[in-house]
Amino acid sequence: MEGGEAASLLGERSLGRVAEFKTYRRRWFLLAAVCLLNCSNAMLWLTFAPVADKTAAYFHISLETVNWLSIVYLLISIPFGLVATWVLDSVGLRCAVILSAWLNMMGSITRMFSVLKFLSLGSRSYWYLFIGQCLCALAQPLIIFSPTKLAALWFPDHQRATANMIASMANPLGILIANLLSPALVPEGKHIPLMLGVYAVPAVTACALATLGIHEKVPPTPPSASATNSNSQPFFTGLKMLLRNKPYIILAVCFGGGIGMFTCFSALLEQILCEKGYSNASRFRHQAILLAITSSLFGFFGFAIYPIAMELAVECSYPVGEGTSTGLIFVASQVEGVILMILLQALTVRVSEDPFSTCALDQDGALDWTTPVLVLAGLCSAMACCYVIFFHTDYKRLHAETIGDDLVKAEDTATADVPES
Repeated sequence: MEGGEAASLLGERSLGRVAEFKTYRRRWFLLAAVCLLNCSNAMLWLTFAPVADKTAAYFHISLETVNWLSIVYLLISIPFGLVATWVLDSVGLRCAVILSAWLNMMGSITRMFSVLKFLSLGSRSYWYLFIGQCLCALAQPLIIFSPTKLAALWFPDHQRATANMIASMANPLGILIANLLSPALVPEGKHIPLMLGVYAVPAVTACALATLGIHEKVPPTPPSASATNSNSQPFFTGLKMLLRNKPYIILAVCFGGGIGMFTCFSALLEQILCEKGYSNASRFRHQAILLAITSSLFGFFGFAIYPIAMELAVECSYPVGEGTSTGLIFVASQVEGVILMILLQALTVRVSEDPFSTCALDQDGALDWTTPVLVLAGLCSAMACCYVIFFHTDYKRLHAETIGDDLVKAEDTATADVPES
């Protein structure tokens, strides 16, 4: 082969390598759909927690029964989380997002049956709520696991963390909206039907966007080298690799515990505060500034690490699929969340009378949450120390991409050194 022909052939190969990675503007539409879906599902999860006392009075049920509307999310997502990881890594992102959107919408609509008089007879009204929450809970793992998969498949390496952050932060945004909107919509129990209708609107909108707007399983051309290996390991092989990965196990326990604590705190916050005389419209008595600051800091630092931890999970477990690596951490967080909710409620002490209590259902005496809150604070400190001391890992995905870039540069240099004929 002549020198000029060799240079031409190597040059074409180099151009081919450069052209094989491409981004598409519709990735932003996919990101918007996943964000709305994530936000809606979080809103549906914590619909009743900020107004637990009024919900209990309206449906003639106990506070413990109301808590099950939140706990069911955790219980269902533990077994279904493994199914969701398989769906994402084996069937694909499109199927996962559309399936979760329909489950989310059907759950929000089913909940509305509980306030229709010709359908809600006696105790059956609560079961419409419960079934609706179960449907939404089935959607949650598919939604929660989607951001890292979406970022890996559709976004280039310099936009992955940003895309994952935007999609992941839609979940705590939904939690914030639920904590503000539910008390505003339900000053009295009779307004609960209005609340259920309002919460169904974003779920229906997200389902329409996902069903009509997402047409492809993967982009026609991958945006990065790692995107071509997104499903490089079979599902069960990936699970075995994760269970043998020490940094990943430490991350799953510590970060999963953090998410479990955040979940537990969000679900029980109204019941903790009302015993101390704080109402659902956030009227803080005597410690307004301190309580607002500490709650804000808990949310800011507690959930802001979520997208970072998801990216770390992918980096330390590469080439395991993104759905599997992030899914196992989420399942761990839900297990820890269930344990915490049961433990903290068991540690409460019932007091005979509390003149400051604003809880709607305290006829049997208010609950003292001092010990559970102290236990929660201690666990937060222990998990943080464990993570800082023991978690160390290499960025395997970035390392693999760096090697790929170095090979391209090396071949480009060789091409430039080929003498002309």
